[in-house]
Amino acid sequence: MQAVTDAQGRRLELRRLSALDKLRLFKAAGPALAQNQPWLGMAVLACSVAAIDDVPVPLPHAEALIEGLVQRLGDDGISAVAAALATNFTPAELVENAGNSHGTPT
Repeated sequence: MQAVTDAQGRRLELRRLSALDKLRLFKAAGPALAQNQPWLGMAVLACSVAAIDDVPVPLPHAEALIEGLVQRLGDDGISAVAAALATNFTPAELVENAGNSHGTPT
């Protein structure tokens, strides 16, 4: 499991969200927020955190829990997760995901 340290010195263990995790995230977000790309992007970053300072963080199953996790991580945590995930893609994953934003046919 990959870990990163944020600007506050917290150790954040990261998980790669599975297809099922993403499906559950869409369900927790609800139909309106699942279509809101900025909100969903922030939610995916937050939900990629498996533990904070070795304390497990369960995958949130409701909108309020997702927002609570975003608040708990704050800008420093979210930025650290984003940077770690951006540099952790293999070339094959980058090619596979290129251009596959919402609404893009695959």
